[in-house]
Amino acid sequence: MDMALRDAYTRLHERYFPGTELPIAFEVGGETVGAERAPAPRGWRCFVCDLAKVLRGASLAFDEASIGCRGGRFYLGYDAERFPDFRYFLSTGKPGVIEGERYKQTPEIVDELDRGTVRIPTKGKSIVFKRWDRLAAADNPDAVVFFARPEVLSGLFTLANFDQADPNGVISPFGAGCSSIFYYPWLEQQKEDPKAVLGMFDPSARPCVPSDVLTMAFPMKKFERVIGFMEESFLTTGTWEKVMKKIDRSNTLNTP
Repeated sequence: MDMALRDAYTRLHERYFPGTELPIAFEVGGETVGAERAPAPRGWRCFVCDLAKVLRGASLAFDEASIGCRGGRFYLGYDAERFPDFRYFLSTGKPGVIEGERYKQTPEIVDELDRGTVRIPTKGKSIVFKRWDRLAAADNPDAVVFFARPEVLSGLFTLANFDQADPNGVISPFGAGCSSIFYYPWLEQQKEDPKAVLGMFDPSARPCVPSDVLTMAFPMKKFERVIGFMEESFLTTGTWEKVMKKIDRSNTLNTP
């Protein structure tokens, strides 16, 4: 990780998104020195809930034993296949066998959805999450993830589209909460022209994030470009000055 780049964005964040949380970053197979091993959960637990510690400054290393949710194990690459009866779990349920979440209308739609999934090569590797300002020279993050409210999201969304004619610089695929902050951002990072990922719409993951907060994940190669052009963008205009006043009000309203 380029420390000058890290510090440059930290300053830009403080200037244009004042008082808001820095993003967190993840790396598959990243350096675990100085990172706390995420504990094995007792029973089901959404891995998104554990990221609150990372937002507060802790560095966490997740491995296969750290993930208690079967969906999380799949999207983080630790399970090669869906668990039995997943097609019913995501849709209608199966009487006497499994209750359905009813996020898809039919099991057949789930089957079609799953035909497009790929496995991320994390088997035997740790996935290290760090807050942006905790990144070290040895780190090589795959993506950065913002947990943000609408005013900040408006800026991030516009930055994601700033340097391209294609209006679809941001995607928002259906999936579990962890898919929007890990699976899809990692897949995008492998592309020549990656897109940012807007997410955390999964009702099952919403208890793990504050009210009014969604996520925006940037594949690292895209985020590096964003840092380079922030100061020639709308962020330097009077329009953004007005938005920053709303950011300040939002910070005040949401301070415990």
